[in-house]
Amino acid sequence: MAMQLDQVVPFGRSFDEYVRMFLLSEADLQCSILSVADGPASFNAEGMERGYRIQSCDPLYAFGADEIKVRFNAVVDGIIEQVENTADSWVWSYHASPAALKAHRVEVMERFCEDYEQGRQEGRYRVGALPKLDYADACYDIGLSSHFLFLYSEQLDLDFHVGAIADMLRSCKEVRIFPLLTLAQKRAPYVASVMAQL
Repeated sequence: MAMQLDQVVPFGRSFDEYVRMFLLSEADLQCSILSVADGPASFNAEGMERGYRIQSCDPLYAFGADEIKVRFNAVVDGIIEQVENTADSWVWSYHASPAALKAHRVEVMERFCEDYEQGRQEGRYRVGALPKLDYADACYDIGLSSHFLFLYSEQLDLDFHVGAIADMLRSCKEVRIFPLLTLAQKRAPYVASVMAQL
């Protein structure tokens, strides 16, 4: 097993990673984007600097930047240790090593924290949790979910996934989810059922 986690962890990704994960074109980036379960990602901060319209929501945003950083610091070394112990299970074309991965995650966290309080005041970071979002119907062009849905299939059942994705589709005209793998690096068991039901 590549990764063992009992709960969702605050481990954010960068703007460049989002563009690559979700194949976001320049036309996509001109759209209104809702990034769900965004955690301490720097996607919003970096996107705002580029003039894009990104709304992030996460239950984590009930906490201040210092508290979020404490939560990140509590898990980062354990996650990197698991990666180091299973290094052959990972592709090292983007991050050159576990040490480089950690350095990048720390950099992303710092960039998020620099923007977070201002972003909260501007309404770019809102408290929100799946499976039910507090947004109007079709109010965003694109909805994104990074490293939450499907990844935590052992912790979140099929009903949660169907309800969560259905509600994202209610709020967003299009939804993109990455990855479609579990923490064990297996195809998530709910993908086919979710597709069939939705």
